[in-house]
Amino acid sequence: MHDDIAAHYASGGLLAAIIDGLGRSGTTAERATIDDLAPVDEFHIGGRPATRRLCERIDIGADHHVLDIGCGIGGTARFLASEFGCSVTGIDLTPEYIEVARVLSGWTGLGERTAFTIGSALDTGAVDGTFDRAVQIHVGMNIADKRSLFTEVHRVLRPGGEFGLYDIMSTAPGDVSFPVPWASNPSMSHIEPAAAYRADLEAAGFDVVHVDDRGEFARDFFARLASAGDGGPPPLGLHVIMGADAPAKIENMVAAVSAGTLAPTEIVARKPG
Repeated sequence: MHDDIAAHYASGGLLAAIIDGLGRSGTTAERATIDDLAPVDEFHIGGRPATRRLCERIDIGADHHVLDIGCGIGGTARFLASEFGCSVTGIDLTPEYIEVARVLSGWTGLGERTAFTIGSALDTGAVDGTFDRAVQIHVGMNIADKRSLFTEVHRVLRPGGEFGLYDIMSTAPGDVSFPVPWASNPSMSHIEPAAAYRADLEAAGFDVVHVDDRGEFARDFFARLASAGDGGPPPLGLHVIMGADAPAKIENMVAAVSAGTLAPTEIVARKPG
């Protein structure tokens, strides 16, 4: 399953596509900022505003070491390092994402505060209590055994550490058509309701301190995108990272969220201590 997920996200030629998109946007790799990269960096519903809101819900300081679970090409890690001055370690199953993440952090001058490694969220390889904080954005949909995931996060957090996650969760009965951004077929998709997340987090030893259904925010976000017109995709956007079937993936996801079947949801949990 790990190989299937990695293959789903890998596209080949991703770095070259980003360089091309930057050029058509009027900038270059040498001048790129995290804001220039945000259209492709923020691979989740709501983009940068959703990232900011989640990260501001947990207390992050410049002296903190943060774990970014399923870091993709490193957008959240770079935002955290730039915004809060912290150090961030990102892990992801997809080798291409890790390679691109390292390059983009170098471009933006954040290579010293970010590190990226190929790895599984279920077995990070980190020593107990390595991290002060952890974040997970649109990752749990690919992981069936969320209790083991949360047990691993609990293990690598220090006592008092906080864990913020923002995943797409089930909110009502209904069918989901595939492909979607996180899965090519149903075997790769493991959507759960927020109540199941809470139960697994608590079973792993966390105290859940915040839960927020962001379905209305998502529907407003999609409406704003639709109102922007049909002039074709921008030079740099999520279509670059999702590949040729990006329109179908996005259409199916928007349909499920618009129907109220799915919704992105924030949860913040704390390790006692």
